[in-house]
Amino acid sequence: MRNGIIAGGNWIVDRIKVIDRWPAQDALASILRQSTGSGGSPYNILKDISRLDPSVPLAGIGLVGNDDDGRSIIRDCEAQNIDVSQLVVTEAASTSYTDVMTVESSGRRTFFHQRGANAFLGDEHFDFSTTQAKIFHLGYVLLLDRLDELVNGRPRVCDVLRKAREAGMMTSLDCVSEDSERFQTIVAPVLTEVDVLFANDFETEKLTGLPLREKGAIQSMAVGLAARNLVRRGVKAWVIIHFPEAVYACSPSGEAIWQPSLRIPPEEIAGAAGAGDALAAGVLLGLHQDWPMARCLELGVCAAAASLFHPSCSEGVRSVGECLALAKRFGYQPLPA
Repeated sequence: MRNGIIAGGNWIVDRIKVIDRWPAQDALASILRQSTGSGGSPYNILKDISRLDPSVPLAGIGLVGNDDDGRSIIRDCEAQNIDVSQLVVTEAASTSYTDVMTVESSGRRTFFHQRGANAFLGDEHFDFSTTQAKIFHLGYVLLLDRLDELVNGRPRVCDVLRKAREAGMMTSLDCVSEDSERFQTIVAPVLTEVDVLFANDFETEKLTGLPLREKGAIQSMAVGLAARNLVRRGVKAWVIIHFPEAVYACSPSGEAIWQPSLRIPPEEIAGAAGAGDALAAGVLLGLHQDWPMARCLELGVCAAAASLFHPSCSEGVRSVGECLALAKRFGYQPLPA
């Protein structure tokens, strides 16, 4: 029986700065406090799953630099019982980092990213020949230079996902919210190799061309149309579209599920930088445990809510039971109309 989750892609050190306001250009903002934490889809998701349920075997694939940041990532993973045998130290570049600017009053964040070693990650770094893992997650497409390269009209990342599926794993994909037209040339061709696709509202609109909000409100019919569009384009098991207010899942069989987010008071939100990855971690853990999707989404939104209580991406996440308890404490937001 397959057991465990592998995640590969961007490994990043987040340098988190909580600021008093977002300044106009040439103006000043004050840094109120700062810290460092995990960043990047595989790093965040594996740490989150380790905190949710430490019994699940976990492994990471990627590149870090031969520097203090790279060594800190490896030490941190080892402390979380994450297998780092395919987390390679490279001399080609320094470890990737992101300056995360979080406005204290709103939790809204802005990212200044240095690609570093992640730009050199290629399909040769992924070895699935011996694993018995159940799920392989990759993120973030559009932020992995070599894997994003087109070869005969298809990005190299297609080969990585295909190899994972041929090895017997369920594949999961996340992309970055890049404001460009590359969604059609790089992300869209990958969908035929994806079992579970995670996309926020911005990314979904870029992929489908369908607006999902009207006057700021989520349009549930439009969300359903967009999800079915992505299923038709190749996603094999679940399209999962997430918003700050809710998450929606759609399957090729026609199953469609809405799950509202938790009603966390704004004054208790320390930062939202890791919410999307925490949602994905909860859903992937549920899929690993063969839960029905409705239960997976419930854990996902509860894990995302837990992440809001700390400015870093993962330090706010707690055990499955502690995260689910937040729903009883805070309740849910209303479902989209």
